[in-house]
Amino acid sequence: MNTDMVAQLMRELVRQALILSAPILVAAAVLSFVLSLFQTLTSLQEQSLTAVPRLGAIALILLAGMPWFLERMAMYTRVLLTDLHKYLG
Repeated sequence: MNTDMVAQLMRELVRQALILSAPILVAAAVLSFVLSLFQTLTSLQEQSLTAVPRLGAIALILLAGMPWFLERMAMYTRVLLTDLHKYLG
């Protein structure tokens, strides 16, 4: 295995990680912005006001997107294991 193969493997790994984490990160960022705006407008500074809805939203996204997440990871693993002979010898 040469450096080009390693770079290709790592590039694909990072790409898949970004694709899988994007929905969760975007939803958490948007929800945090909305909740911070709400706190600023109402002058409420309660920490649980931001933490609980954010955790709930992330849990819902994970539950709703679990089939897609698992299919995406399984597809990547299948491709990686199918092409394993190229990397070993």
